[in-house]
Amino acid sequence: MKLQRKNRLRATALGALAVSGALVLTACGSDDNTGSDVDGGGKTSAAASDIKCDGAEGQLRASGSSAQKNAMDLWVKNYMAACSGVEINYSSSSSGEGIVAFNQGTVGFAGSDSALKPEEVTESKKICKTGQGINLPMVGGPIAIGFHLEGVDKLTLDAPTLAKIFDTKIKKWNDPAIAKLNDGVKLPDKAIQPFHRSEDSGTTQNLGKYLNAAAPADWKYEAEKKWPAPGGQAASQSSGVATQVKAVDGAIGYFELSYAKSQEIATVDIDTGGAAPVEATSENASKAIAAAKVKGTGKDLALDLDYTTKAEGAYPIVLVTYEVVCDTGNKAETLGSVKSFLTYTSSADGQKVLTEAGYAPIPEAINAKVRETVAGLQ
Repeated sequence: MKLQRKNRLRATALGALAVSGALVLTACGSDDNTGSDVDGGGKTSAAASDIKCDGAEGQLRASGSSAQKNAMDLWVKNYMAACSGVEINYSSSSSGEGIVAFNQGTVGFAGSDSALKPEEVTESKKICKTGQGINLPMVGGPIAIGFHLEGVDKLTLDAPTLAKIFDTKIKKWNDPAIAKLNDGVKLPDKAIQPFHRSEDSGTTQNLGKYLNAAAPADWKYEAEKKWPAPGGQAASQSSGVATQVKAVDGAIGYFELSYAKSQEIATVDIDTGGAAPVEATSENASKAIAAAKVKGTGKDLALDLDYTTKAEGAYPIVLVTYEVVCDTGNKAETLGSVKSFLTYTSSADGQKVLTEAGYAPIPEAINAKVRETVAGLQ
Protein backbone atom coordinates (compact mmCIF):
# COMPACT_ATOMS: atom_id res chain seq x y z
CA MET A 1 0.00 0.00 0.00
CA LYS A 2 2.81 2.40 0.86
CA LEU A 3 4.43 1.88 -2.55
CA GLN A 4 1.11 2.36 -4.36
CA ARG A 5 0.48 5.53 -2.42
CA LYS A 6 3.96 6.78 -3.23
CA ASN A 7 3.44 6.20 -6.94
CA ARG A 8 0.06 7.93 -6.94
CA LEU A 9 1.50 10.99 -5.25
CA ARG A 10 4.44 11.07 -7.65
CA ALA A 11 1.96 11.37 -10.51
CA THR A 12 -0.16 14.09 -8.90
CA ALA A 13 2.22 16.29 -6.95
CA LEU A 14 2.93 18.73 -9.78
CA GLY A 15 -0.80 19.13 -10.38
CA ALA A 16 -1.26 19.93 -6.73
CA LEU A 17 1.44 22.59 -6.94
CA ALA A 18 -0.32 24.26 -9.82
CA VAL A 19 -3.69 24.59 -8.12
CA SER A 20 -2.79 25.21 -4.52
CA GLY A 21 -1.47 28.41 -2.96
CA ALA A 22 -0.89 26.47 0.23
CA LEU A 23 1.45 23.59 -0.47
CA VAL A 24 0.61 20.49 1.54
CA LEU A 25 2.38 17.26 0.61
CA THR A 26 3.21 14.05 2.35
CA ALA A 27 6.88 13.34 2.61
CA CYS A 28 7.20 9.86 1.20
CA GLY A 29 5.81 10.56 -2.25
CA SER A 30 6.43 14.08 -3.51
CA ASP A 31 7.38 14.47 -7.14
CA ASP A 32 10.53 16.51 -7.73
CA ASN A 33 12.24 17.76 -10.87
CA THR A 34 15.24 19.14 -9.02
CA GLY A 35 16.93 15.87 -8.15
CA SER A 36 15.78 15.72 -4.54
CA ASP A 37 13.23 12.93 -4.80
CA VAL A 38 13.39 9.67 -2.92
CA ASP A 39 14.40 6.78 -5.12
CA GLY A 40 12.90 3.31 -5.08
CA GLY A 41 15.42 2.09 -2.53
CA GLY A 42 14.42 4.70 0.02
CA LYS A 43 17.61 6.78 -0.34
CA THR A 44 17.59 10.46 -1.13
CA SER A 45 19.59 11.96 -3.96
CA ALA A 46 22.22 14.67 -3.56
CA ALA A 47 19.93 17.70 -3.18
CA ALA A 48 18.06 16.17 -0.23
CA SER A 49 20.81 14.06 1.29
CA ASP A 50 22.14 16.83 3.53
CA ILE A 51 18.75 17.79 4.99
CA LYS A 52 18.74 17.16 8.74
CA CYS A 53 15.37 16.06 10.07
CA ASP A 54 16.42 15.91 13.73
CA GLY A 55 13.58 16.94 16.01
CA ALA A 56 11.17 17.58 13.15
CA GLU A 57 7.74 15.98 13.32
CA GLY A 58 4.06 16.58 12.82
CA GLN A 59 2.56 19.54 11.01
CA LEU A 60 4.17 22.95 10.61
CA ARG A 61 1.97 25.80 9.46
CA ALA A 62 3.39 29.01 8.02
CA SER A 63 2.02 31.85 5.93
CA GLY A 64 2.81 35.21 4.39
CA SER A 65 4.66 36.61 1.40
CA SER A 66 3.45 35.49 -2.00
CA ALA A 67 6.77 36.79 -3.37
CA GLN A 68 8.52 33.68 -2.08
CA LYS A 69 5.79 31.20 -3.00
CA ASN A 70 7.69 29.62 -5.89
CA ALA A 71 10.80 29.27 -3.73
CA MET A 72 8.76 27.88 -0.85
CA ASP A 73 7.11 25.33 -3.14
CA LEU A 74 10.55 23.97 -4.09
CA TRP A 75 11.85 24.02 -0.53
CA VAL A 76 8.82 22.23 0.89
CA LYS A 77 8.91 19.60 -1.82
CA ASN A 78 12.61 18.90 -1.34
CA TYR A 79 12.41 18.95 2.43
CA MET A 80 9.48 16.58 2.71
CA ALA A 81 11.11 14.20 0.27
CA ALA A 82 13.82 13.80 2.90
CA CYS A 83 11.89 14.08 6.17
CA SER A 84 9.11 11.53 6.57
CA GLY A 85 6.50 12.30 9.18
CA VAL A 86 6.64 16.07 8.63
CA GLU A 87 3.90 18.00 6.86
CA ILE A 88 4.58 21.65 6.01
CA ASN A 89 1.75 23.92 4.97
CA TYR A 90 2.81 27.33 3.67
CA SER A 91 -0.17 29.53 2.84
CA SER A 92 0.81 32.12 0.25
CA SER A 93 -1.21 35.22 1.11
CA SER A 94 0.66 38.46 1.74
CA SER A 95 3.36 39.80 4.02
CA GLY A 96 0.80 41.72 6.05
CA GLU A 97 -1.39 38.68 6.60
CA GLY A 98 1.64 36.56 7.49
CA ILE A 99 2.77 38.93 10.24
CA VAL A 100 -0.78 39.12 11.62
CA ALA A 101 -0.91 35.31 11.72
CA PHE A 102 2.49 35.15 13.43
CA ASN A 103 1.51 37.66 16.08
CA GLN A 104 -1.71 35.73 16.68
CA GLY A 105 0.30 32.57 17.28
CA THR A 106 -1.36 30.54 14.51
CA VAL A 107 1.83 29.81 12.51
CA GLY A 108 5.32 28.57 13.32
CA PHE A 109 6.90 31.25 11.15
CA ALA A 110 5.81 33.95 8.73
CA GLY A 111 7.22 35.19 5.43
CA SER A 112 7.47 38.95 4.97
CA ASP A 113 9.03 41.12 2.27
CA SER A 114 9.56 43.89 4.81
CA ALA A 115 11.19 43.75 8.22
CA LEU A 116 8.97 43.92 11.29
CA LYS A 117 8.00 47.41 12.38
CA PRO A 118 8.72 48.39 16.01
CA GLU A 119 5.05 48.03 16.94
CA GLU A 120 4.95 44.58 15.34
CA VAL A 121 8.01 43.54 17.37
CA THR A 122 6.26 44.75 20.52
CA GLU A 123 3.16 42.75 19.60
CA SER A 124 5.26 39.64 18.95
CA LYS A 125 6.44 39.56 22.57
CA LYS A 126 2.97 38.39 23.61
CA ILE A 127 3.45 35.26 21.51
CA CYS A 128 7.18 34.72 21.92
CA LYS A 129 6.81 35.06 25.72
CA THR A 130 10.52 34.97 26.62
CA GLY A 131 11.70 36.70 23.43
CA GLN A 132 10.49 38.57 20.38
CA GLY A 133 10.03 38.26 16.64
CA ILE A 134 13.17 38.57 14.52
CA ASN A 135 13.83 38.85 10.78
CA LEU A 136 15.88 36.19 8.98
CA PRO A 137 16.68 37.13 5.34
CA MET A 138 16.08 33.98 3.30
CA VAL A 139 15.07 34.88 -0.25
CA GLY A 140 16.37 37.66 -2.47
CA GLY A 141 15.41 38.74 -5.91
CA PRO A 142 14.45 41.43 -8.37
CA ILE A 143 11.05 43.05 -8.46
CA ALA A 144 10.44 42.81 -12.17
CA ILE A 145 8.49 45.52 -13.96
CA GLY A 146 6.48 43.44 -16.40
CA PHE A 147 4.76 44.91 -19.43
CA HIS A 148 2.55 43.83 -22.33
CA LEU A 149 2.75 46.05 -25.37
CA GLU A 150 1.97 44.49 -28.75
CA GLY A 151 4.88 45.02 -31.14
CA VAL A 152 7.35 45.96 -28.38
CA ASP A 153 9.42 43.26 -26.69
CA LYS A 154 12.20 45.39 -25.19
CA LEU A 155 11.74 48.50 -23.08
CA THR A 156 13.90 50.71 -20.89
CA LEU A 157 12.57 52.99 -18.13
CA ASP A 158 14.16 54.98 -15.32
CA ALA A 159 12.89 55.74 -11.82
CA PRO A 160 11.28 59.14 -12.55
CA THR A 161 9.42 57.73 -15.55
CA LEU A 162 8.27 54.68 -13.59
CA ALA A 163 7.06 56.92 -10.79
CA LYS A 164 4.98 59.01 -13.20
CA ILE A 165 3.56 55.89 -14.87
CA PHE A 166 2.44 54.30 -11.59
CA ASP A 167 1.14 57.68 -10.39
CA THR A 168 -0.85 57.91 -13.67
CA LYS A 169 0.91 61.15 -14.62
CA ILE A 170 2.23 59.56 -17.83
CA LYS A 171 -0.76 58.08 -19.62
CA LYS A 172 0.37 57.05 -23.11
CA TRP A 173 3.08 54.64 -24.22
CA ASN A 174 4.41 57.10 -26.80
CA ASP A 175 4.94 59.82 -24.18
CA PRO A 176 8.13 61.81 -24.89
CA ALA A 177 9.68 60.72 -21.56
CA ILE A 178 9.38 57.05 -22.56
CA ALA A 179 10.46 57.71 -26.15
CA LYS A 180 13.61 59.47 -24.95
CA LEU A 181 14.70 56.32 -23.12
CA ASN A 182 13.89 54.04 -26.05
CA ASP A 183 15.52 55.52 -29.13
CA GLY A 184 14.58 53.54 -32.22
CA VAL A 185 11.66 51.72 -30.60
CA LYS A 186 8.28 52.27 -32.28
CA LEU A 187 6.00 53.08 -29.35
CA PRO A 188 2.24 52.96 -30.00
CA ASP A 189 -0.23 55.74 -29.21
CA LYS A 190 -1.89 53.52 -26.64
CA ALA A 191 -3.14 54.07 -23.10
CA ILE A 192 -0.95 52.75 -20.29
CA GLN A 193 -2.82 50.47 -17.88
CA PRO A 194 -0.86 50.17 -14.63
CA PHE A 195 -1.67 47.34 -12.23
CA HIS A 196 -0.85 47.17 -8.53
CA ARG A 197 -1.49 44.87 -5.57
CA SER A 198 -4.92 45.03 -3.96
CA GLU A 199 -3.84 43.81 -0.50
CA ASP A 200 -1.07 44.90 1.85
CA SER A 201 2.15 43.74 0.26
CA GLY A 202 5.84 43.85 1.04
CA THR A 203 6.47 43.88 -2.71
CA THR A 204 4.50 47.13 -2.92
CA GLN A 205 6.48 48.56 -0.03
CA ASN A 206 9.83 47.66 -1.58
CA LEU A 207 8.83 49.21 -4.90
CA GLY A 208 7.86 52.31 -2.93
CA LYS A 209 11.24 52.37 -1.21
CA TYR A 210 12.96 52.27 -4.60
CA LEU A 211 10.82 55.07 -6.02
CA ASN A 212 11.26 57.17 -2.85
CA ALA A 213 15.03 56.81 -3.05
CA ALA A 214 15.60 57.00 -6.80
CA ALA A 215 12.83 59.44 -7.81
CA PRO A 216 12.04 61.57 -4.74
CA ALA A 217 10.81 64.51 -6.82
CA ASP A 218 8.25 62.34 -8.62
CA TRP A 219 7.09 59.86 -5.97
CA LYS A 220 5.77 61.68 -2.91
CA TYR A 221 4.13 58.72 -1.17
CA GLU A 222 5.32 56.93 1.93
CA ALA A 223 6.68 53.44 1.32
CA GLU A 224 3.90 51.39 2.88
CA LYS A 225 2.45 47.95 2.20
CA LYS A 226 -0.84 49.42 1.01
CA TRP A 227 -0.76 50.85 -2.52
CA PRO A 228 -0.74 54.65 -2.06
CA ALA A 229 -1.31 56.25 -5.47
CA PRO A 230 -4.65 57.04 -7.10
CA GLY A 231 -5.70 55.43 -10.35
CA GLY A 232 -4.53 52.20 -11.85
CA GLN A 233 -6.14 48.81 -11.39
CA ALA A 234 -5.73 46.36 -8.52
CA ALA A 235 -5.19 42.61 -8.55
CA SER A 236 -4.68 40.09 -5.77
CA GLN A 237 -1.17 38.82 -5.00
CA SER A 238 1.81 38.82 -7.34
CA SER A 239 0.25 36.04 -9.38
CA GLY A 240 -2.88 38.12 -9.97
CA VAL A 241 -0.94 41.19 -11.10
CA ALA A 242 1.16 39.04 -13.45
CA THR A 243 -1.96 37.40 -14.90
CA GLN A 244 -3.52 40.79 -15.63
CA VAL A 245 -0.36 42.15 -17.25
CA LYS A 246 -0.11 39.10 -19.48
CA ALA A 247 -3.78 39.41 -20.52
CA VAL A 248 -4.08 43.16 -21.14
CA ASP A 249 -2.39 44.92 -24.05
CA GLY A 250 -0.93 48.18 -22.75
CA ALA A 251 -0.49 46.87 -19.21
CA ILE A 252 2.41 47.33 -16.81
CA GLY A 253 2.82 45.96 -13.29
CA TYR A 254 5.31 44.76 -10.71
CA PHE A 255 5.98 41.27 -9.34
CA GLU A 256 8.84 38.93 -8.60
CA LEU A 257 10.90 37.71 -11.53
CA SER A 258 9.72 34.13 -11.06
CA TYR A 259 6.20 35.18 -12.08
CA ALA A 260 7.49 36.91 -15.19
CA LYS A 261 9.44 33.79 -16.13
CA SER A 262 6.61 31.35 -15.49
CA GLN A 263 4.12 33.42 -17.52
CA GLU A 264 6.65 34.53 -20.18
CA ILE A 265 6.08 38.24 -19.55
CA ALA A 266 8.55 40.79 -20.93
CA THR A 267 10.34 42.86 -18.29
CA VAL A 268 11.65 46.42 -18.26
CA ASP A 269 15.40 47.19 -18.20
CA ILE A 270 16.16 49.89 -15.63
CA ASP A 271 18.26 52.94 -16.48
CA THR A 272 20.06 53.59 -13.19
CA GLY A 273 22.29 56.33 -14.55
CA GLY A 274 25.11 53.83 -14.84
CA ALA A 275 26.93 52.77 -17.97
CA ALA A 276 24.02 50.78 -19.41
CA PRO A 277 20.42 49.84 -18.54
CA VAL A 278 20.20 46.81 -16.26
CA GLU A 279 18.08 43.75 -16.91
CA ALA A 280 16.03 42.10 -14.16
CA THR A 281 17.95 38.88 -13.51
CA SER A 282 18.84 36.89 -10.42
CA GLU A 283 22.52 37.60 -10.98
CA ASN A 284 21.97 41.34 -11.29
CA ALA A 285 19.78 41.40 -8.19
CA SER A 286 22.48 39.57 -6.25
CA LYS A 287 24.95 42.33 -7.12
CA ALA A 288 22.65 44.86 -5.45
CA ILE A 289 21.82 42.69 -2.43
CA ALA A 290 25.51 41.95 -1.82
CA ALA A 291 25.97 45.61 -0.86
CA ALA A 292 23.28 45.43 1.84
CA LYS A 293 24.15 46.14 5.46
CA VAL A 294 22.64 44.44 8.50
CA LYS A 295 20.66 47.08 10.38
CA GLY A 296 19.01 44.76 12.90
CA THR A 297 20.36 44.38 16.42
CA GLY A 298 20.99 41.26 18.44
CA LYS A 299 19.70 38.21 16.58
CA ASP A 300 17.61 40.33 14.23
CA LEU A 301 19.12 40.37 10.71
CA ALA A 302 17.01 43.01 8.95
CA LEU A 303 18.91 44.52 6.01
CA ASP A 304 19.42 48.03 4.67
CA LEU A 305 19.32 47.91 0.85
CA ASP A 306 20.77 50.53 -1.51
CA TYR A 307 18.05 51.37 -4.03
CA THR A 308 20.09 54.11 -5.71
CA THR A 309 23.06 51.98 -6.74
CA LYS A 310 24.67 52.79 -10.07
CA ALA A 311 27.09 49.87 -9.90
CA GLU A 312 27.57 48.15 -13.23
CA GLY A 313 25.07 45.34 -13.68
CA ALA A 314 23.34 45.92 -10.32
CA TYR A 315 19.54 45.77 -10.64
CA PRO A 316 18.20 48.26 -8.11
CA ILE A 317 14.56 47.20 -7.59
CA VAL A 318 15.13 44.32 -5.22
CA LEU A 319 13.46 42.79 -2.24
CA VAL A 320 14.50 40.43 0.48
CA THR A 321 11.93 38.12 2.00
CA TYR A 322 12.39 37.42 5.69
CA GLU A 323 11.25 34.41 7.65
CA VAL A 324 9.90 35.81 10.91
CA VAL A 325 10.42 33.65 14.01
CA CYS A 326 10.79 34.06 17.77
CA ASP A 327 14.40 34.31 18.91
CA THR A 328 13.30 32.52 22.09
CA GLY A 329 9.88 31.33 23.18
CA ASN A 330 8.98 29.37 20.05
CA LYS A 331 6.26 26.77 20.59
CA ALA A 332 7.77 23.50 21.77
CA GLU A 333 5.62 21.42 19.43
CA THR A 334 6.90 23.18 16.30
CA LEU A 335 10.38 24.37 17.30
CA GLY A 336 12.13 21.26 16.01
CA SER A 337 10.43 21.49 12.62
CA VAL A 338 11.05 25.24 12.32
CA LYS A 339 14.77 24.82 13.03
CA SER A 340 15.12 21.80 10.75
CA PHE A 341 13.29 23.40 7.83
CA LEU A 342 15.00 26.80 8.08
CA THR A 343 18.36 25.07 8.45
CA TYR A 344 17.69 23.53 5.04
CA THR A 345 16.43 26.73 3.38
CA SER A 346 19.52 28.63 4.53
CA SER A 347 21.90 25.83 3.55
CA ALA A 348 24.01 25.85 0.39
CA ASP A 349 21.61 23.35 -1.22
CA GLY A 350 18.55 25.34 -0.18
CA GLN A 351 19.93 28.60 -1.55
CA LYS A 352 21.14 26.95 -4.75
CA VAL A 353 17.61 26.16 -5.95
CA LEU A 354 16.63 29.84 -5.76
CA THR A 355 18.47 30.81 -8.94
CA GLU A 356 16.67 28.06 -10.84
CA ALA A 357 13.35 29.61 -9.79
CA GLY A 358 14.26 33.19 -10.71
CA TYR A 359 15.31 34.33 -7.24
CA ALA A 360 18.67 35.52 -5.90
CA PRO A 361 20.48 33.63 -3.12
CA ILE A 362 21.27 35.59 0.02
CA PRO A 363 24.99 36.55 -0.02
CA GLU A 364 27.07 34.07 1.96
CA ALA A 365 28.38 36.61 4.46
CA ILE A 366 24.80 37.33 5.53
CA ASN A 367 23.57 33.77 5.11
CA ALA A 368 26.23 32.45 7.51
CA LYS A 369 24.70 34.67 10.21
CA VAL A 370 21.24 33.32 9.34
CA ARG A 371 22.39 29.72 9.83
CA GLU A 372 24.00 30.61 13.15
CA THR A 373 20.82 32.30 14.36
CA VAL A 374 18.60 29.41 13.25
CA ALA A 375 20.80 26.96 15.15
CA GLY A 376 20.30 28.99 18.33
CA LEU A 377 16.51 29.36 18.19
CA GLN A 378 14.79 28.30 21.39
